[in-house]
Amino acid sequence: MSYRAKLKMGLLSATIISGAAFATPVLAQEPQAAADAESDVIVVTGTRRSTTLMETPINISAVGAEQLANERIDDIRDIAAFTPGVTITDTGPYGAANIVMRGLSASDTSSTGGNSDTAIGIYLGDVPLYTDYKLIDLERVETLLGPQGTLYGLGTLAGAIRYIPNRPDPTKFSGEVYGRLYDVAHSKGLGYVGYGVLNLPIVADSIAFRTVTGYYYDPGFIDYPFLLKEPGVSLPQPGGVDNPMGSDADKAANFAGKKDLNFEKTFTSRNQLGFVSPDFEAYFTYAFQQTKTGGRQATGGNIVGEGKYEAPWRSEEPSKRTSHLISLEVQGNIADVAQAVFVSAYTNKKRRSSVDVTDLLLDLDYDYELFPAFNGYTRSRGTDEQYNQEVRLISTHGGPFSWVVGGFWNRQSTASDYREIVPGYPAYAGIDRPDEVEYASYVNTKLDEKAIFGEGSFKITPEWQVTAGIRYFKYQADVIGGTALPLFQTFPAINFRSRAGETGQDGTVWKFNTSYNITPDLMIWGTYSKGYRIGGVNRVAPCVLPLDPDKQNLCALENELFYGPDEVKNAEIGVRAQLFDRKLSVSLSAFQIKWEGIQLDGQTVNGAIGIISNGGAAESKGIDLSFDARPIEGLSIRGNYSYLDAKLTEDVPALLSVQGGDLVDVFAGDRLPGSTKNSGAIGVTYEMPMGDNALVLGWTTTYSGGIYTRPGLRGGGERIPSYTMSRANVTYKTEAYEIGVFANNIFDKYAITGVGNDLTRYGFVNDGVIYRGYAQSVAQPRVIGIESRVRF
Repeated sequence: MSYRAKLKMGLLSATIISGAAFATPVLAQEPQAAADAESDVIVVTGTRRSTTLMETPINISAVGAEQLANERIDDIRDIAAFTPGVTITDTGPYGAANIVMRGLSASDTSSTGGNSDTAIGIYLGDVPLYTDYKLIDLERVETLLGPQGTLYGLGTLAGAIRYIPNRPDPTKFSGEVYGRLYDVAHSKGLGYVGYGVLNLPIVADSIAFRTVTGYYYDPGFIDYPFLLKEPGVSLPQPGGVDNPMGSDADKAANFAGKKDLNFEKTFTSRNQLGFVSPDFEAYFTYAFQQTKTGGRQATGGNIVGEGKYEAPWRSEEPSKRTSHLISLEVQGNIADVAQAVFVSAYTNKKRRSSVDVTDLLLDLDYDYELFPAFNGYTRSRGTDEQYNQEVRLISTHGGPFSWVVGGFWNRQSTASDYREIVPGYPAYAGIDRPDEVEYASYVNTKLDEKAIFGEGSFKITPEWQVTAGIRYFKYQADVIGGTALPLFQTFPAINFRSRAGETGQDGTVWKFNTSYNITPDLMIWGTYSKGYRIGGVNRVAPCVLPLDPDKQNLCALENELFYGPDEVKNAEIGVRAQLFDRKLSVSLSAFQIKWEGIQLDGQTVNGAIGIISNGGAAESKGIDLSFDARPIEGLSIRGNYSYLDAKLTEDVPALLSVQGGDLVDVFAGDRLPGSTKNSGAIGVTYEMPMGDNALVLGWTTTYSGGIYTRPGLRGGGERIPSYTMSRANVTYKTEAYEIGVFANNIFDKYAITGVGNDLTRYGFVNDGVIYRGYAQSVAQPRVIGIESRVRF
């Protein structure tokens, strides 16, 4: 970027900082129907009914379309700062974000994100999904805190997040075009975002088509200076322990570094065909998204002398995720007694990735380090397929009693293929293996979940209601997999040792809830509920017995193939109020969660491969607060705060692995990893009238408290430092268009967001080779840019 361009961007930043008030965190801003235009009514559908926030007696928050746009919230990683009780680790585009709600995580933190089930459910409308679709053309994003198992399936142990899309409108033609151009500090390129929305009536008042398509390019800011010039020939560590990367001549001879490898290239599109009549609605949706990157958004903690935004790894680490979703959502009126809802969906996600595994292989102590040019990387392919069917009946007959009943079926299938490549090693060891595959495995799994559920609510008086719900679930899981050691087999075949297994279980969860409206603007409520997360199969190849003690055995024994459900019991009370002629809205809740049969990250006896197992118990308790104040016309002050105390209540022996293979116990009282103890946000927006138009000034400051990387900081765990970040915007708005400047992470805060591996391995030296498997994911540095939006 030229000096003149950087100067211009700096002047934009100065303009923002000097002119800003604050932007907004948390409560939803719903687009209002004409009948509600005179009030600030917030409408949500988390209870499977359309209710105002003041009528919803559960802990729910939402971020509406206006806030999604003003804060440039592009994906799920940005939601946590604006939602109390949620911690989302920003690990960049390499993998899906790690989401922890209400502290219900006992897993070590990660530097790459996760691509599998968590303790929450994520939905697009009524369709459960595992893909972090971009948050564009949405009416709102709802977050339901606490177990939601009676009305939702698929891992709502801790809560659920729902993307509510804008639907096709057959009454009018409309559209929107958006563009953003920005500079990222410590990067060599410019980033940009562009998308368009088109709503096209086909048959007036009956049929319409709505499409949104966008492209996101982020230039990245993590350099890989030590990429091998010629893998299998170039030396990964040409110097000694005191100067591992050697002289400038050594670096020039062995490395061919690349800049900004954690770039993001995402193409996304969502298309809906809607059929609307007074008693019937149907929406057919096809969504597609593909994300590519060249590396992790992480560093090695200066383990071999790399810089603040540099990675120490030897190989490029590309990743590509491609997702398709097809769904049909139908709802209709049945004799003015009930609304019938039917949802059918198919999703397909393909993953392609590569990661440097040199350190993992050296740690196996097979003397690979005797080959001076030794390095290893993976080729990993995976496909996830998911089928969903759900039927619900929701009462519409009126009266003091209302109800919801339904049935649910989900099938998830996965297929993965994994290879470890060791360039140059077979030739060095005199092995005929031209494909240079050192280890190979495949794992195929299938999971079926079925459930029936129901909730009933009764209004004892117009102000006092009680609700009870129950859900019965049953699941069956199957796995087949195999492993191979091609270095010990004749080329070209790779002969797998394969084995299969299955497991299953059933159970029930329940919910009791009551609320009382002291006045129309003051409600108190309480909930006691049980939540669950189904068990499943570990994606590790089963061991084929007897094992060969002279060869690598990376596999799962019979008791390591499966894991069972874990469950929680949640007690919660809350108050929701609108005060001072509705100029102040406040929501406050306190909760206590008992967690049993925790799904823990463990490892196999053979090969120390990561698996999930059950064990121990924990407790999570805390408070969530959010508010929205509008003291004068045009001024909005908003904020949220969460306090969380999540800790083990039972000892778990031999849970954590450390360098050297030893296992470390964790104990009752140890704080759980992955979530902050204190977090919050504060912001203000001020809309200054300018004739028929307006100038909007905004500022938001968010605080993320320290996070433990392992339970109780045991086994080389560490506390990720807390950090504060600020963002601002100045936007000129008219009825047809808006244009503005903005800045994120204004003060260019260097923040560690996640850690992969533990401190017992940091700085470990194996026969003169420094271990580089430790990683720290970092937040995006300062961003300054311009944006524009046109509506028609």
